[in-house]
Amino acid sequence: MPGTIALVVAAGRGRRFGTETPKQYVPLAGRALFFHATAALARHPRVDRVRVVIAAGDRPLYDRALGGLDLLDPVTGGDSRQESVRLGLESLEGLAPDRVLIHDAARPALDAALVDRVLDALDAVPGAIPALPVTDSLKRVAEDGRIEGAVARAGLWRAQTPQGFRFAEILAAHRRAAGQALTDDAAVAEAAGLAVAVVPGSAGNVKVTGPEDRARAERLMGLGHETRVGQGFDVHAFGPGSQVTLCGVEIPHEQGLIGVSDADAGLHALVDAVLGALGAGDIGDHFPPSDTAWKGADSRVFATAARDLVAKAGGAITHLDVTLVCERPRIGPHRAAMVARVAEAFAVAPARVSVKATTSERLGFTGRGEGIAAFAVATLALPA
Repeated sequence: MPGTIALVVAAGRGRRFGTETPKQYVPLAGRALFFHATAALARHPRVDRVRVVIAAGDRPLYDRALGGLDLLDPVTGGDSRQESVRLGLESLEGLAPDRVLIHDAARPALDAALVDRVLDALDAVPGAIPALPVTDSLKRVAEDGRIEGAVARAGLWRAQTPQGFRFAEILAAHRRAAGQALTDDAAVAEAAGLAVAVVPGSAGNVKVTGPEDRARAERLMGLGHETRVGQGFDVHAFGPGSQVTLCGVEIPHEQGLIGVSDADAGLHALVDAVLGALGAGDIGDHFPPSDTAWKGADSRVFATAARDLVAKAGGAITHLDVTLVCERPRIGPHRAAMVARVAEAFAVAPARVSVKATTSERLGFTGRGEGIAAFAVATLALPA
């Protein structure tokens, strides 16, 4: 039986964030905002499994956002955060963990030491939360904006997540509190008479509520990471066919490209660039051309595999740049579609993808129309 399971609560809509896409799926440092904390929990040595609570209809967004992470299947939450947590806890009842960590998807910059402090405190009490003491002066302000008076800050703390509890007790507490409007899981525990301790939180454990918080979190996500750059090159010759596939887009042409897979030179170069930055060999090491399983394969399979290797390493792809070299077909009319396909395959924002095209001025094999070449560069952020 797992000792500790983490629940990441990601069923909210984040309307204050100002985007059509729920904020947990908005890119931050190259991946979905809640990818970072979910990955941190998944690789923490004292967390056995992780489950995410999502909104109904969000499964496609979830699959793209958290590709490559070894997680329990997600469960659907409710209309409120409190209901979503309860449903998440009930989904774990059959696994019967000793302890559970409950973390908000809006807090991406989670560090391992904070998780350790919460878990250590559960040796003595049924519940523990990270928090920071209030240091600013507090004012009570009227609706017209005028100060009505000061609020004493002594003994006031700002609660954070993950909040940790002994599983059976917090599940029972949430069931008793169903239908109430309590502010966090510590309040649910307190209402049930459970003792909850406070451990030191982290100033970097910011909650992303508005767009300005996103910029701050991105700066924080750079801490403890290093930038890696990899390059890739691929070439395929023209042969019989009526279309070519480049960067995941099928383009009508009087010839095709010869290759074991779909001969997508653009994606192949990008995959090699990502693998190079990761120090993980090249595309042939992972998908040998001698293996008939890859005959005619969609090269987006290779891109997804490279993306997943980056995720397992705790990193993120921050930028992809590919240049296609050919006299024909014309790339310009298809560039926007290529950017979208590459972004989807590698699970990055389209703004982090560049697709360019050039000719070789009629020189060399590309100039003679014998094939297509692709040069690519990938930039990764990896744990230092």
